[in-house]
Amino acid sequence: SYTTDTKSREENKKTIESLYSLSVDIKKIRRLKEWVLLQDVAYVKEIAGILQEMGADETTVASILERCPEAVLHTPAEINSQRALWQLVCQNEKQLINLIEQFPESFFTTEYHENQKANILFFQELGLKNNIITRFLTSAPSIFYNPVEKNKNMIETLQRNYLRLGGSDANMKIWILKLLSQNPFILSNTSTSIQENLEFLQENDFTDHEVLQLLSKLKGFIFQLTPTTMQKSMLFSKNIFQCSDQELKQLVLKCPALLYYSVAVLEERFEGLLKEGISVAQIRETPMVLELTTQIVQYRIKKLSALGYDIKSGTLESLNGTKKDFEVNYGKIQSKKERPIFNPVAPVNIED
Repeated sequence: SYTTDTKSREENKKTIESLYSLSVDIKKIRRLKEWVLLQDVAYVKEIAGILQEMGADETTVASILERCPEAVLHTPAEINSQRALWQLVCQNEKQLINLIEQFPESFFTTEYHENQKANILFFQELGLKNNIITRFLTSAPSIFYNPVEKNKNMIETLQRNYLRLGGSDANMKIWILKLLSQNPFILSNTSTSIQENLEFLQENDFTDHEVLQLLSKLKGFIFQLTPTTMQKSMLFSKNIFQCSDQELKQLVLKCPALLYYSVAVLEERFEGLLKEGISVAQIRETPMVLELTTQIVQYRIKKLSALGYDIKSGTLESLNGTKKDFEVNYGKIQSKKERPIFNPVAPVNIED
């Protein structure tokens, strides 16, 4: 709604003076979003005043306006409405100002105010906790721009499919809330794409129970794929592992990354593992290792090799898991190596 044509326009001196008086780095704004300084009307002092009312100090106000200078182009009424809206899910104004400082763009997007409000109320009715909704507002703001009917339809589609695949009424709410908390972007999909992906899995002989299992394991990311990309990834894995359709299905259930990652990603990860001297048979035994990037695998192999652990002859289990899982495994191997072997017949030194 603002003009971004910078030719033959002059900077608004009043805006610059007001920002300068708040210790805002004008050079930074000129470099990143100069168009803000060219607008005829700005509410610098008013917006700064609202932020200060919420408890922001001078440094915080300057930091917010440097990162999101377009904030000053909104009217005080718009920002106060947004403030009241976010307070529906924030514990207090201290938490609110912390969120604004970290995610100013999300807060100062006021164009979809009515949609945002309707969606916040819908998510609360659905049973999502306020701390999850605030996480959505900051990390996935676009889902609040959808008309609430679209989000409701998506939730209904998920519920319908959950029951169709054999999920129980009693567990449905927990399942939906967990899926949403893990991946709010599910709501950006269409009902058609959800239907197509589920049908693809069933056509590939995954039972209803297995499809549900995959949905939960993939945290809903399966809906961001297409039957074509899944088909290509499965075909690639089948050729690499030289396995039957049934064996491939079991591998996918063990490691859904075989379905989720593109052929290019899988190819790069396979090559990285083979270069380290790891065999296809070892990867087939522990396919979850493909969830790790080549860099992480190299780093972990290096650490284990320093302890004398030969990854080529052992299992890949010790490479697996999150950073925390790996550190625990590494610690166990390390302490095993360092533990002195007790000799029951060695003479005991009793001079002490």
